[in-house]
Amino acid sequence: MTAEPADDTRSRILRAALDLFAEHGYQRTPLRQIAERLRLTKAAILYHFPTKEHLLTALVEPLLADLERLLDAAEHLPTEQARQAVLEGWVDTMLTHRRPLGMLFHDIALITRGDTFHRLMRIAMRANDLIAGPEAGRRARVRAVQAVAMCSDPIVFFADVPDEVLRADMLDGVRRLLATPATDAATATDAATVAEAVASTGPAPRAGATVTGAAGTGAAGRIAAVGGGAPTPRRRPGRPRALGREQIAAARRMHEAGTHSVDAIATTLGVSRATVYRYLDESATNNETI
Repeated sequence: MTAEPADDTRSRILRAALDLFAEHGYQRTPLRQIAERLRLTKAAILYHFPTKEHLLTALVEPLLADLERLLDAAEHLPTEQARQAVLEGWVDTMLTHRRPLGMLFHDIALITRGDTFHRLMRIAMRANDLIAGPEAGRRARVRAVQAVAMCSDPIVFFADVPDEVLRADMLDGVRRLLATPATDAATATDAATVAEAVASTGPAPRAGATVTGAAGTGAAGRIAAVGGGAPTPRRRPGRPRALGREQIAAARRMHEAGTHSVDAIATTLGVSRATVYRYLDESATNNETI
């Protein structure tokens, strides 16, 4: 009988470990259990991975290596191109490594020591800098940190959402975040003025209370007046009436592929059938690609 190549054995151990860690958790999965699943001895596992921590490091390595390659490439691009490359590439990389990411989320304390943690922090700091851009102020840097989280966390919390749909939602959300002005200069509604306005008008209005007049009669209206205009009308509760660019593209791809009905697309994206039809009709009329 021909001996199994070492690389194949190592790969089988990693696949089995990932399955068991995801099923039972890292702490509750002994090496013996991994060996039993593969019909190997514990000594055979230890030959390839001297400790269980080495297994964890090996499972995380492809994710970290892909992120480092992404950042290495983005660093040579102009600021705006670099920002977009990091945002899209970060989401795609996280989706590619969706299972190890979920395992890490449940056992995040396991990588808070040693080289893996410091390497992960360096990667995150590089991504933050590229998204914020050179000469970024505090608010821009805060939004950059938020953007990285928006390109990672939903993958863990929405494990049942298909990759393409989740990708569209995540990129739409992060682009909306970064479209908000993020300068450090004083704005028309600086925090001190707003706080003073709130304090001078007493408690904020109850949920559902009506704000009347050009600038409202309650604290919300006074704050809007400080900002230089009337308060934004409150949207009626219900599903959103518009889709973001990535969501539109996802809806059209699902429709063209014939894998989803209009009802299924509407349910997946959390909008009405009329909203989906509107964008599909625009596509047919304009014959445009987003």
